[in-house]
Amino acid sequence: NGEFQYYTDRTDNAFVKDGILNIRAVREDFDQNSFTSARMVSRNLGDWKYGRFQARARLQNCTAVGTWPAIWMLPTQWAYGGWPSSGEIDILEHVGYDLGNIHGSVHTAAFNHLIGTQKGGTWTTAVEDWHVYEIIWSEEKIQFVFDGLKYFEFLKLADATYEEWPFDKDFHLILNIAVGGSWGGLKGVDYGAFEGNGQVMEID
Repeated sequence: NGEFQYYTDRTDNAFVKDGILNIRAVREDFDQNSFTSARMVSRNLGDWKYGRFQARARLQNCTAVGTWPAIWMLPTQWAYGGWPSSGEIDILEHVGYDLGNIHGSVHTAAFNHLIGTQKGGTWTTAVEDWHVYEIIWSEEKIQFVFDGLKYFEFLKLADATYEEWPFDKDFHLILNIAVGGSWGGLKGVDYGAFEGNGQVMEID
């Protein structure tokens, strides 16, 4: 996605403080990249088919232009082929240049942004507050919920193949902050905002 960060396994980039998980993106030259960050993945430790997935998160300190925090899911086995054929579920995405608009979406072979058919919803909120981001995923639909309010629903078509509905396999969770990239960097990156304490997504 043309992003600028290097994902490390260091406690500078992912740590727990006062019971809160902090994922932190910082301006620093590292392995030919201009930033470091963390990407936490539950693959082979937490893999699920269907269920209710909630994250209480705050983006108060992750709003600079160029930030792209996300809580999302990818297939564990890629049974239907590479992206987007095996699917993607985005529980939360936010880009710094579009402050306050949070996004939930799905990607499949038939529905994705590369061909202009992506399915998703947007909710406008105060990102400095704590909020609960949630999906409810069943055999026939995925509901996207913000603080208990449903704002988008993706339904399985009656005649759906894997191209429309690859969501009958195990998926795992990913939490990360990307820097720049095809969406997050669409209006540039505020390098100075990543100095010092950097940009932090908090998860309770």
